[in-house]
Amino acid sequence: MHPSSPRRAPSRRPARVLPAAAVGVAVLLVAGCGGDEDEASFTTGTVARGDVEQVVDAPGQVQPRASAVVPAPASGTVATLAVSDGQEVQAGQVLMTIDSPSAVQALEAAEAADRDAARSTSPSSSSSARSAAQLAAQQKKAAADAQARFDEAQRQAQAIADPAAQAAALAAVQSSRTQYQLLSAQTQALVDQVNAGLGNLDTAVASLGTAQRVQTRAAVQAARATVDALTVVAPISGKVSLGSSGGGGSSLPAGAEQLLAGSGVSLPAAGAQDPAAGSPVLAQGAAVAQGSTLVSVVDASTLSLTADVDETDVLQVRPGVGAEVAVDAVDGATYRATVTGVDPTARTASGGAVTYTVRLSYDGGTAADGKPAPAPLPGMSANVSMVVQRVQGVVEVPSAAVLREGAQNGSPTSDTVWVVSGGTAQRRDVTVGVRGEDDVEITAGLRGGETVVTRGAADVRQGQQLS
Repeated sequence: MHPSSPRRAPSRRPARVLPAAAVGVAVLLVAGCGGDEDEASFTTGTVARGDVEQVVDAPGQVQPRASAVVPAPASGTVATLAVSDGQEVQAGQVLMTIDSPSAVQALEAAEAADRDAARSTSPSSSSSARSAAQLAAQQKKAAADAQARFDEAQRQAQAIADPAAQAAALAAVQSSRTQYQLLSAQTQALVDQVNAGLGNLDTAVASLGTAQRVQTRAAVQAARATVDALTVVAPISGKVSLGSSGGGGSSLPAGAEQLLAGSGVSLPAAGAQDPAAGSPVLAQGAAVAQGSTLVSVVDASTLSLTADVDETDVLQVRPGVGAEVAVDAVDGATYRATVTGVDPTARTASGGAVTYTVRLSYDGGTAADGKPAPAPLPGMSANVSMVVQRVQGVVEVPSAAVLREGAQNGSPTSDTVWVVSGGTAQRRDVTVGVRGEDDVEITAGLRGGETVVTRGAADVRQGQQLS
């Protein structure tokens, strides 16, 4: 049973009776005989057998097989656009090219710095350092320059959209940074030797030049990777969603004007208007800022779900547990899912609630008319009901029949029911198994055919006449 509108905060529903469960209680309305002016009424029923399942409810969301967001590798303009919004693409397919004078200029500057460093390590070059003090000053300046260039190289590498290319570029920057640190330490050792009168100044200068060459080569690699990334390719196969080119007469994303100010990039006319969405989408000639979203690619060939399960329930959820799913957007349809895993990392909401992400496979669905339900779209909200326990053919009573309170000469943790014997109420300790929202399993203390109070149990007194 699902609510018509799924809750969007972690919720807990202990259990429910299976729709096909045997009816466990036949009810009889009787008047209480307590002598009060307003006589209380009680419902009694006969203990029977049925099926009970325990369910954990949680808000969820439909997830695609994979998704990727492609950011702009550098500021510039869209030179060519090879795809349209909503088009299916294959991994590696060219989506667009970006014209970025700033990226090209950065590569040229890096190559020039690398050539200068190469000349400084040449045997024919003359040393600009005439003393150990001058060399130490050069080394200090080189270290500061190297730090800035490595940071810039890392930033450029992180802007590369293709995951494999980005990982390779970041690894190259880190390797070069480590190598530079080792060579820098070697240069410092040589400077110390010169200061002690034990070393050669030219050897120390050459070592410094070699260290500088490491960082200039790293800068060239990062700058070249950025230029290569101006040819934007799809990181995965799927359906394309072009980024917004902004509005209000400008083809820039929000905040891009400030980012492009003074960069020399001309601002073209506003992007094309998408008649279906009613909002401007990225178009050829549109200006883009580094890091702004160019395109998103979603692979919805295989769907799955995630559910945010409260910490009080998550230990009951295990891989293989089945679930029913109600999707907000598809009224009356029931979808099926199976738990595939539970993320071990907790998430804390602003209100302090702690939840864990449960992942489920999507196993199809049935519409209200019995036909196959339409497949939901990635991102749709849902309510996920996971069946964590199920028992069949067990002794069961309505949940309202079971009392847990110590105020009536019972243990605070004990479960009791009122058994009607000889027309009077007798308190009976019972052992509860699976707790349902409507019914619960009784594993000890009751047997089929006995009569119990099923409504108004909290108002009954020991020995009270109920018939």
